[in-house]
Amino acid sequence: MPGEIPADDLSPIAPNPVEPLHLLKMAVGIADIDELRRVRAARIKQHGGSWVYTRNQPRRAAAVLAGGSIYWVIRGQIRVRQRITALRGERDEKGRGYCLIEVDPELVMTLWRPWRPFQGWRYLTPADAPPDAPGGWQIPGAAASAMPERLIAELRSLGLW
Repeated sequence: MPGEIPADDLSPIAPNPVEPLHLLKMAVGIADIDELRRVRAARIKQHGGSWVYTRNQPRRAAAVLAGGSIYWVIRGQIRVRQRITALRGERDEKGRGYCLIEVDPELVMTLWRPWRPFQGWRYLTPADAPPDAPGGWQIPGAAASAMPERLIAELRSLGLW
């Protein structure tokens, strides 16, 4: 019959993969990426792993674990991300639940994107997540340190970066 698909051309339909979902978190008290790097390194040394503590576990855990990252807001700008590797639900000595979000220790610079203050964490869709910074900006101590952050902020505010 015209328009019919021959039986040998039918292939199984692949299941719809889960689209990654990111988390957005304020880096409270952090002035710049270098300070975040120092604080994260100290916490790794202190706790023996790279994780972020939060009271609430993401309800959309499958999407977060499907390639999600924590995007850090530093001084009103999303500036860096860490890939999420696991989520662990735990209980403290009083029986209250909390979540440890395990993250890759590598900080990946992103293009800056303004973000208003908030408490806790928020979901961030891939469409809203800023892209990773190009080239040398991801290499610690290379091109990223060659330009002062205030100059980068000025260029961003003028739409030139």
